[in-house]
Amino acid sequence: MTKALDLSQLASNPKPISVGEEAAENYAVVRQTLKRITEDWRDQPTLELLAKEAGLQPIQLQRVFARWAGLTPKQFLQAITLDHAKALLRDTASVLDATYEVGLSGSSRLHDLFVTHEAMTPGDYRNRGDGLKIAYGFHPSPFGQVLIMATDKGLAGLGFADPGEEDSALSDMCERWPAASFHHDPEETAKYAGRVFDPE
Repeated sequence: MTKALDLSQLASNPKPISVGEEAAENYAVVRQTLKRITEDWRDQPTLELLAKEAGLQPIQLQRVFARWAGLTPKQFLQAITLDHAKALLRDTASVLDATYEVGLSGSSRLHDLFVTHEAMTPGDYRNRGDGLKIAYGFHPSPFGQVLIMATDKGLAGLGFADPGEEDSALSDMCERWPAASFHHDPEETAKYAGRVFDPE
């Protein structure tokens, strides 16, 4: 007969977890959470629910996920939601239809998502930038020349260009918002380059 495991004894004399075991446990948690969000993003699972399923406290899951995935579960969920919303809007879905199709409770949440991550409203994106003014400028960075695109709401795009390929990089970026108006304003875009590449 198998002897029952004495959990109280384990709690008072915990067995040290090796670095390898901890890494394997963390990997399993992150893999499970990524899978859950990827498959059920329309349900907009909360951090609390994801943590409960992983057997962790929300703050623990947040730390483990961010350390291994480079972003929080909420940020990953927002990225997937935004990607699907953009696809719907490109296919001429209305903002309201896109909002509910991606599982958000109201158009204000989609609006906030777009303004935060795209520096434009869902309507601006759906209309291919019609009426939108976008400033652009090239700046040096640790990775070569960087092209910064910005609206009055913030950073809208970022790309890199090899020497002599600036025009091609700009053309490629402008195709994302073909109905917008573009103006060269490196003074305006410099502040975003500074934020991205010089956190100080």
